[in-house]
Amino acid sequence: MPQIIVINQSGDESTVEALEGRTLMETIRDSGFDELLALCGGCCSCATCHVHIDPAYADKLPAMSEDENDLLDSSDHRNEYSRLSCQVPITAALEGCKVTIAQED
Repeated sequence: MPQIIVINQSGDESTVEALEGRTLMETIRDSGFDELLALCGGCCSCATCHVHIDPAYADKLPAMSEDENDLLDSSDHRNEYSRLSCQVPITAALEGCKVTIAQED
């Protein structure tokens, strides 16, 4: 079970255990981070689960879909490491990854 380091919008870090086969959004949401709204529940139809992925792990993620890219374009806080956490599957390769919850738009 990989451990992920989640950094909230205030900069506080917490380590959470993540079950492989779930998404990063489910892991963060179910670990009690209320600032990750995830309003669409993981359907890739909003951008309220926007996170910034540790650059060292960017190549361990699946390619971004056109839909995800379009939704992230609506955020003022997008950067080159932005992803929608609902589109990031938990795998062993994410062990130790730092994920920062993006500021709300």
